[in-house]
Amino acid sequence: MTNGEPTPFGDPVTRKGEAAAASEVLAPEGAPPIKRLLLDIKNREVMHTIENRHKFAAVYRAHQADIIFTPFFEDAHPDHIAVTKIAEDARFDAKLTKLDLPDPVDAWTGEAMPIGEPKYAKWFFYYYATHLRWVANPNFVVDVTGYEQTKIDSINAYHTQFVLPEKNRKVVDWVRASLTYMGSRIGTESGEGFYTREPIGLTGFNSLA
Repeated sequence: MTNGEPTPFGDPVTRKGEAAAASEVLAPEGAPPIKRLLLDIKNREVMHTIENRHKFAAVYRAHQADIIFTPFFEDAHPDHIAVTKIAEDARFDAKLTKLDLPDPVDAWTGEAMPIGEPKYAKWFFYYYATHLRWVANPNFVVDVTGYEQTKIDSINAYHTQFVLPEKNRKVVDWVRASLTYMGSRIGTESGEGFYTREPIGLTGFNSLA
C-alpha cells in the first residue's frame, strides 16, 4: 500500500532495502523470488476510495489471487482499518466485467504488471497486527512449527522499525509468545492464528491438525 514513511529512523530508500531483505528471508527455498508490488498510496493518509479500490482490484487480477490476507478489521491504526476495507471491497470489484482497471504499477520500480481476467478470490483471511490491547480470538490456527525463526528474521529485516527503536524490540518477544501460545491451543510447538468470516471447507477429518 505505502512505503511506510515517514518514521523516526527510516527513509524511503532504506525502507525499500528492508522490504527486499524481508522478502528474501520469506521466499521458500528453491522457489522464485517473492514479487512485492508497492502502490503509490501515501502513508498515514490511506483512504477508502473508488480509486484505491480499483488499484487493489487490479493487483488481484494481475496475480489471479485465490487467497487474500489482510489486517484484522478491528484496530486503532486508521491506515490498517482503511486497508482492510479497501481489500474487502476490491475483492468484489476484481470479479466485475466491463470494469476498466489500470495495470498495477510498482511505485518503486515503475514496472507494470499485466492485468488478468476478472477474478473473485475464493478465500479471504484476516491476520493480527493490531494496536489495540486485546487478546486475539482466531477461528483457525495453522501449525507453523519450524518456521518461527524465519518470521523473526523477516521482522528484524525492518531494522529501522524493530531494532533501532529500543521500545520496539519487544515486538519480537511478543511474536514468539504468540506463536507459542497459539501452538499450545492446537497441540503443536508453534501456531499462527487467523480469522475468517466464511466457513472453511475440509476434504475430510484427516485434514485437522
